[in-house]
Amino acid sequence: MNKSELIDQIAASSDLSKADSKKALDATIKAIKEALAKGDKIQLVGFGTFAVNERPAREGINPSTKEKIQIAAKKVAKFKAGAELTEAINK
Repeated sequence: MNKSELIDQIAASSDLSKADSKKALDATIKAIKEALAKGDKIQLVGFGTFAVNERPAREGINPSTKEKIQIAAKKVAKFKAGAELTEAINK
């Protein structure tokens, strides 16, 4: 499912127009991005938890030259599915 299909699904199940559904989805995504950028954790009961995970710097190998390289530390977004979502997937 892509973004436009998701917007169609939201519109169909919520009695919102497609334009309003797109605005709601965009606002939700923006709010999640901003919260994660601040380092906050977002818990949606029944769905899951979005959090920021820090990966330390490490040494890697360039596969084409076999040369050792330094991989910088970085932050990555992490999602952990909630119990209800996991249960729905495994039906």
